[in-house]
Amino acid sequence: MVMKFNIITFGCKVNQYESNVMKEKMLHHNFCYEEKLENCDIIIVNTCTVTNAADKKCLKMIRHLKNNFANAILVVAGCSAQNKQDLYKKMNIDILLGNKDKSKIADLIENFIKNKQNYVKFYNERKLEFEDMTLSSFNHVRAFIKIEDGCDNFCSYCIIPYVRGSVRCKDFFKVIEEAKQLAVEHHEIVLTGIHTGRYNSNGLDLSDLINELSKIENIKRIRISSIEVTELNDKFLNTLKYNNKICNHLHIPLQSGSNEILKKMNRKYDLDYFENKINKIRLIRPNIAISTDIIVGHPYETEVHFNECLEFVKKIKFSKVHVFPYSIRKGTAAEKMPEQVSELVKKERVKKLINLSNELEKEYYNKFKGKMVDVLIEECDNFSSVGHTSNYLYVQLNEKLEKGQIYSRIL
Repeated sequence: MVMKFNIITFGCKVNQYESNVMKEKMLHHNFCYEEKLENCDIIIVNTCTVTNAADKKCLKMIRHLKNNFANAILVVAGCSAQNKQDLYKKMNIDILLGNKDKSKIADLIENFIKNKQNYVKFYNERKLEFEDMTLSSFNHVRAFIKIEDGCDNFCSYCIIPYVRGSVRCKDFFKVIEEAKQLAVEHHEIVLTGIHTGRYNSNGLDLSDLINELSKIENIKRIRISSIEVTELNDKFLNTLKYNNKICNHLHIPLQSGSNEILKKMNRKYDLDYFENKINKIRLIRPNIAISTDIIVGHPYETEVHFNECLEFVKKIKFSKVHVFPYSIRKGTAAEKMPEQVSELVKKERVKKLINLSNELEKEYYNKFKGKMVDVLIEECDNFSSVGHTSNYLYVQLNEKLEKGQIYSRIL
């Protein structure tokens, strides 16, 4: 009898990529993917720990699965498991992993089926080699490639360096081969990692990788999931200027619009540096979309600091702001800082910043009304099609088009 499985994924693009790898490995081992959990023999949960809310969602899901699908083999892996090992170990999970050995998931499940022995394995995440994972297909129209793992920045609020480990990268030529395989079905490739801009393989950096990928004819767009402002060096800016396959959208995390709070966060730039880089980018591509992340309510953030942030966001005119209330992460520098901001104040500030983001998003969108745009179709039915432009505008068209193809239309 063929055993059926499902994978539940929380968190970032890296997790989505790794879940796709696990799915592909399972299918290669003759397991069968099943959408309905009630029909599954195996359920895999790929967890996230970026905030307290993320941990809570993961734990709630796992308790739900244990209560409602007790006969299924339960596999838990990822950042939340790595971060809260003691808690997860008490839950009697059949197979429990951190962020290593996801590529071995099918072998581990087969061993469990054979031996009926629980398997728990964690590593020192700061001392790992890059775990090679490759995909031949992806479950979205845009295909992700994980080119890097880990972070060495140790921002005061962030647990990720402790659960993802130090910076390490996929071999340059392995990325190219994977991209060639994915390009058979996908016109857009998204380069992703925990710290994508730190990519380096045998002296070849992110710009070198992008330029080589752009030689693959069927790849029409190359998107970078996120890049730090300190990694936007002259070489990258030159690549942005001359390589028209790079999407007209960059996601550049700001985290705070106050110099004082940026110092408390252990960020590696100030507002002048950030603004100068944005100005250089816009000289190269005047209509580029620049989105960002901002954490609201970091310790020491006063109303004055927050208002500085609002003004800086208005000044930069981001195309979108992803807003996160500060979440205490045990083991980080910010956990021990005095002057923690109340949840009520965080909530009010989040609301204000989201409202501002909505205004800026609408303002940016309106610049393209009546203009010709290229849309990658992601979903369609008999009457309409939806997708995104290169600069990540969401577009709905009242016509049936082919999923995965790019069409020029007036917005």
